[in-house]
Formats: sequence, C-alpha cells, structure tokens
Amino acid sequence: MSHLVIGAGVIGGRVAQLLAERGERVSVVSRSGSGPANVTRVAADARDAEAMTRLADGAGVIFNCVNPPYHRWPADWPPIAASVLSAAERSGAVLVTLSNLYGYGPRAGAYDPSHPMTEETPLAATGRKGRVRARVWQDALAAHRAGRVRATEVRAADFVGPGAESALGERVVRRIRQGKSVSVLGRADRLHTWSFTEDVASMLVVAGTDPKAWGRAWHVPSNEPRTQRAVIDDLARAAGVDPVRVGTIPPAVLAGTGLVWPLMRELRETEYQFRDEFVMDSSAAQETFGLKPTPWGEIVAVTVSR
Repeated sequence: MSHLVIGAGVIGGRVAQLLAERGERVSVVSRSGSGPANVTRVAADARDAEAMTRLADGAGVIFNCVNPPYHRWPADWPPIAASVLSAAERSGAVLVTLSNLYGYGPRAGAYDPSHPMTEETPLAATGRKGRVRARVWQDALAAHRAGRVRATEVRAADFVGPGAESALGERVVRRIRQGKSVSVLGRADRLHTWSFTEDVASMLVVAGTDPKAWGRAWHVPSNEPRTQRAVIDDLARAAGVDPVRVGTIPPAVLAGTGLVWPLMRELRETEYQFRDEFVMDSSAAQETFGLKPTPWGEIVAVTVSR
C-alpha cells in the first residue's frame, strides 16, 4: 500500500519513517520538499486541492501532519483542511489528521485527574485557534458520516521528545543541559499531560491502518500527568546537572511581549492549559489497540541525549 504524508516535521517525518520501515511506499509533501531520505519527497502547498488530489491518487491513507505557523492557524488551517479533505474524498484514501487538545477549550477546574479530558469531552473552545481546530474535525466527521470519506483524528497533549516544539520543547531542554534556569508558561506546579513524539507517530500509523479507528477521534497513549517543574527536574537529573531554577512568565510580560512577537501574543489564548490542571485520558486507545505509552524514564533519557 502507498501512503501520503503531508508535513515533514518531527511527527510527519517519523510517521513516514515508520511506514517505510514496514515496507510501505510513502510520499512526503511539504512546501520545501524536505523529509526522510528513504521516502519520496515532494514540494507542494497543502492548500492546493488539485495538487493534493493528484498526489493522493492511489494512496491508501493520507496523514495530515501539517503545522502552520502558530499565529497563522486561523488563516491557514481552513484552506489546508478543506484541500486535504477534498483529496481524501476524491481519491478514496483514509484521512488521518493530527490534532491537539485546543478544541476542548477552557473548562476552569474541570481537567483535574478526577475529571480528565476524554474523546467525548465537548468541543467547546472559545479561542480562535481552538475553534478552528474543532471545525477541522467537525467537517471531516460530517463527511465520514455522510459516507464521502473514511476519517479519524489523533489528538495529542503537549509534545515531549527530541526536537519537539512545545512548552517544554528543545528550547527548554537545551537550557537544562547547560544547567541554566528556565521560564515556563502559567504555573509550574499544575498537573499536565505530555505526549511523547514517538507515541504520537505510532498512534497515527495505527489510526490510518486499523478500521476500528475510523469515524471517531483518539487520544495518544500518554503517561500519567506531571507538573512542568517535575518534568524539568527529571530532565535535569537525566542530563547529569543540578536542579535548575524554574520561573514563570508573568502575564504582564506575556501581554507586553505579544505586542511585537506574534508567537507570544498567541500564547495568551492557551495560557489556561498551564495555569490550571490540564489532564488527558488516553485509556480508549490503549484498550482498543493494545497500546501503551513509552515508559517515562525512557522518554526523559532519549529527550536529553539528542
């Protein structure tokens, strides 16, 4: 079977590698034409529906792992999602979309361990990025229920792992390796779920190739929640450095910096994810597909070693 992976970042690139290792034919599409060396690499714009349809011809699964610039989500995601959905409908390929937890929105105090997010949690986002991600899935699900396409969505918590772009991504890991202090968003002592990039890629492959996954969304198998401070302490210990000082970014600083830095301006919308408990339940995927998250110690070790 052949597969089309749209997006050549940390997740899209790894999905392509996993499929290639299984002997599948894989094409990776990105605007730059980048991607793993052992797959077909194509330069194209995911917003171009005709190009996506041509590239999807003969593909069994389309993996949408696109990640537009953070501040451009409201502008870029609708045409990308429409283009890829159209390609899936016209080619007959299964559509698997990589997503996150933004669509659930802020339910203050309701994401603690006794009330974690599940795939049944209402998509009640109030921010523009959360609303656009919810709409991507709602449109795909409507097409699935109408019989026009076979679709599923994989939702990950904040990434952790080598090369991850997240609140505790490579920027923070690099400082920890150097024994330098770090600043985090929200509060450092709130429980938070983290998804290992390798587990994200593995779940996407399963979702695309197992018919039991189609027609609903799935949470990436993830470990028990840990506070930002606990994760940073774990990383420092694995890196062989003394515990680093953990500070928080004051809301006033975030607001002021956002006036000139689009990324920081957009973070204000999702600060609630780190100000409050933000816990995800992934038992459905674990029980349905027999999956388990990578042990936390292994995740920490590989994250600081690269």
